[in-house]
Amino acid sequence: MQMTSSRPYLVRAMYQWIADNGMTPHLLVDVAIDGVQVPDEHVQNGKIILNIAPMAVTGLVLGDDDVTFSARFSGKSRELYVPIDAVLAVYAKENGQGMMFSADDGASTSPDDKNDPDPDKPKRPSLRVVK
Repeated sequence: MQMTSSRPYLVRAMYQWIADNGMTPHLLVDVAIDGVQVPDEHVQNGKIILNIAPMAVTGLVLGDDDVTFSARFSGKSRELYVPIDAVLAVYAKENGQGMMFSADDGASTSPDDKNDPDPDKPKRPSLRVVK
């Protein structure tokens, strides 16, 4: 049986852990993913880093399919929309601790996945700790 993606659950857990430790949670977002709505003027090398600390945003929703919130950029309030697949990392600004996601983090990493062309091949880890 195929499971849903673990990414939204891990994003929420890492956000809570970072905030509970008094640090500033940031998201690294791939702006090339369809549907990403962020301020283009702050994009560098196809990516944007977003401060999602409670004091920096309003209406933060870390959903199963997307991350939405309002934030101010150059004094102007903007509505942001980030599909969950566009989240590349969630980490603490102060020390870089957190979690990165690879582009191929799928819904299933089970070795008995019937769609896997080579079920005997060792699986490459798809999550790493950012230090």
